[in-house]
Amino acid sequence: MEDRAPPALAFRGVSKIYDTPGSGSRYALRGVTFAVPVGRTVAIVGRSGSGKSTMLHLAAGIDRPTTGAVLAEGRDLAALSERQRTFYRRDSVGLVFQFFHRLPHLSVAENVALPGIIAGDRDAGLGPRVRSLLDRVGLGDRANDPVHQLSGGEMQRVAICRALVRRPRLVLADEPTGNLDDATGLLVLELLLELARDEGGTLLYVTHSAELARLADHTWRLHSGELDTA
Repeated sequence: MEDRAPPALAFRGVSKIYDTPGSGSRYALRGVTFAVPVGRTVAIVGRSGSGKSTMLHLAAGIDRPTTGAVLAEGRDLAALSERQRTFYRRDSVGLVFQFFHRLPHLSVAENVALPGIIAGDRDAGLGPRVRSLLDRVGLGDRANDPVHQLSGGEMQRVAICRALVRRPRLVLADEPTGNLDDATGLLVLELLLELARDEGGTLLYVTHSAELARLADHTWRLHSGELDTA
C-alpha cells in the first residue's frame, strides 16, 4: 500500500505570541491545526487583527511559531536554517500582496520575470514563461510598457504573474484584491484561482469578502487567533 503524499501545508498546534511594550504578551494565533491537500484552494476570512497575516507569514517561513509546527510538504520549517527558508520561499512559494510591490523603473515583463532573474533561471525558458502568463491575464500586448502606466487591476494581474512565474507549489495571497473595486477584485481573484488550479498549485488566500471567499474549495474563519475549519 503506497504512502499518501503529505499535505502541501499543515499547521500542528501552532501558536504565535508577540511581546508588546507596556501590555505584555499578545496571542496572534492560538493552537491552530489544519492541513491543506496538494492542489486545493482555501480562503481565510476574519476581522482585522484576527491573525490572518501572521498565518501567511508562518506558512511562508518568514516567521517561526512560538509553539507547534508548520510543515510544508512534510518539512518542518522551523527546523530549517534562515538560508534554507529563503530557498524554500524562492523555489516553492509564490507571494501575492494587497500592495503591488512593483518596480516602477522596469517594464511589465521585467517585473514578472524578476523572481526568475534573481534565482538565476535561464532566460531561454524564462522569456516564454513570462509571455505565456501575460497572455493568460490579457496583458500580452503590454509586456514592454512601463509598469507605472497600468491601472490598479492590471498591476495586480502583473503581481499574480510574478508570483507564478517559477511555478511554485504553494501560493499565498494576503488580501490580493484589497486595493481594488469590487468588480475588478472579482476578476483578479478569478484569474488567480484559475491560474493556480491550471498550474496544479495549492492556494491559500486571505480576504475580508465573503463573496470572494466562496470561490475557494474551502472557507475557514479566524477569530482572535483561533481557527474554525468547519
